[in-house]
Amino acid sequence: MKIDMKQKVQRAFVALCLTVPLSLLLVGCKEKVATSADSTTADSASGSAPETRASATDADNSAKNVRDREDTTLTSGDQSNTPADRDITQKLRRTLVSGPNDYSMTAKNIKIITANGKVTLRGPVKTEAEKMGIVTIARGVVGEGNVEDQLEVKANP
Repeated sequence: MKIDMKQKVQRAFVALCLTVPLSLLLVGCKEKVATSADSTTADSASGSAPETRASATDADNSAKNVRDREDTTLTSGDQSNTPADRDITQKLRRTLVSGPNDYSMTAKNIKIITANGKVTLRGPVKTEAEKMGIVTIARGVVGEGNVEDQLEVKANP
């Protein structure tokens, strides 16, 4: 009888040791889901959107993607491979990156597309001054009528 009782106690102890951590894990997961759902509900009720939702909205560039699929808009794939056009693009890029200016990293990463001696500048810059400075540099390299300015001043949040 004692052995039978001892085995029952051991089995109950093992079952308890396995059940308690599993139960705590499930309760903890349930609370975490409820907490994130509650904060979303609270944000909706207060009229303020959560940060993640605002970030996703800011990143929507569907209209630009549609524009870039059109044949009339130049993309980096339209860069000419002639030595003269490559030299123009390289000279502009070097001037932006290492020239005597204080451009933001955003401005230094614009698209420079050169084809047949004509330069198209595309992408965001942080200020109107950056935009004007970059266009002025490009005009100095390829001439007044050979620069198409498609730069966009990025709105500061």
